[in-house]
Amino acid sequence: MMATTHVFVGLVLAGAVALVAPDVGTAAAIGAVLGGLFPDVDVVATHRWTLHYPVYYWPVAGLSSVLAVARPSAVTVALATFFLAAACHSLSDALGGSHELEPWTGRRDRAVYSHYHGRWLAARRWIAYDGSPGDLALAAVLAVPSLLVFDPAVRRLVVASLVVSIGYAVLRRPIAALLERLLGSGSVPR
Repeated sequence: MMATTHVFVGLVLAGAVALVAPDVGTAAAIGAVLGGLFPDVDVVATHRWTLHYPVYYWPVAGLSSVLAVARPSAVTVALATFFLAAACHSLSDALGGSHELEPWTGRRDRAVYSHYHGRWLAARRWIAYDGSPGDLALAAVLAVPSLLVFDPAVRRLVVASLVVSIGYAVLRRPIAALLERLLGSGSVPR
């Protein structure tokens, strides 16, 4: 899935927090955005292996959520939504395509590495690949609650992210094809 789709998943979680505790809604949104993006920082290392933890983020998310309920503050809520969004991101990557330049070819079946299981989890392809029309549709649907719940600053971020999502979805295949031609099929990291 696109990084923006992961951000919107996190913002849905943060939106639930904002409805219950509006005073920490912005902190929840900040944590969710950062947590939704964080696992993909590993694109500069071994993508979907280095910072993706489809099992290990969940206990941390649970503990940080308990802490946020017991000691609600902007910091504890932001940490809880950060780890919840990172956990959802890591696990949901298994629902999409494989992590390769052209995942629509189905050449590989590696979705995300599970350190707990010591192996790559298979791509389920419920969302065909990051930037697919289905991914864009999911991103758009997930963005709606944030447009209804949050203040104008978060709404502007959501609209900007939707614009980026549309651009990425339109350019995803042409950019991959160009890189494949320029770098050759054997030299493109997958």
